[in-house]
Amino acid sequence: MADSNTALNAPDVMISALKPLALSAAGRTGADIERLIREARQKARRERRNLTYSDIHAALTADQAGLSPELIWRFAVHESGHALARTLLGIGSVLTMSVGNGFGGFVESERSANVIENGDWVQKQIACKLAGRAAEKLIFGDMVIGSGGVEQSDLARATKLALDAETAFGLGQVHPLLYRSADPQMSILSLDRELARNVNSRLEAAEALAMGLLSQNHDALLALATRLADVKVLDGAEVRDLLDRHLTSSTNESSNAAS
Repeated sequence: MADSNTALNAPDVMISALKPLALSAAGRTGADIERLIREARQKARRERRNLTYSDIHAALTADQAGLSPELIWRFAVHESGHALARTLLGIGSVLTMSVGNGFGGFVESERSANVIENGDWVQKQIACKLAGRAAEKLIFGDMVIGSGGVEQSDLARATKLALDAETAFGLGQVHPLLYRSADPQMSILSLDRELARNVNSRLEAAEALAMGLLSQNHDALLALATRLADVKVLDGAEVRDLLDRHLTSSTNESSNAAS
């Protein structure tokens, strides 16, 4: 139920009220959101009052309160690396970014249309997956272990894509016409040393691509991370506006220096 002072028949008011909730829910599963709203409703009932937008927003953002500013900043830099790489490499358009909602951070993007999915595209995809790790290395000099460790981690997904390039996409350095399925797991890398070397070479090249891209756009990376750390959630329009301003500024400064 909405706050009693919110006019439910006013579309602009409804959109204004719902947008923060939608952004705060970015990256969560439907089950997570359902659970949090149920808990918020139970809390409101115990307090003998109606459920409000503020209750739902507080439930969706409660995890942020327990995070230190240092950890929020780390997450913001990591996610900004992903967002900047996806934008500059033309892989996708950022829809939402968030930090601190129970899973570190999250970037949702819409895949670019009419893209030619060749070897260069695959390498850019890998670079985007490693860009969060590269951003941490660039800014802090190290990386948190959250970039790897589980099957859905950045490092695992990058490795899987690099492995597919070598074994299934016809892009391998050795026997490119030979299709080899690595499913259901990547244990083949432990058995085939040459394949492991080739996959690792792809990963190193992709990380170097991401690192070079972020280094060249250092100011834009910091500006995006600073804003994300401050507000915790950004929508795609805000991300594009911020990057447009800072990337244009960087380009102009480079041109002036060259002349």
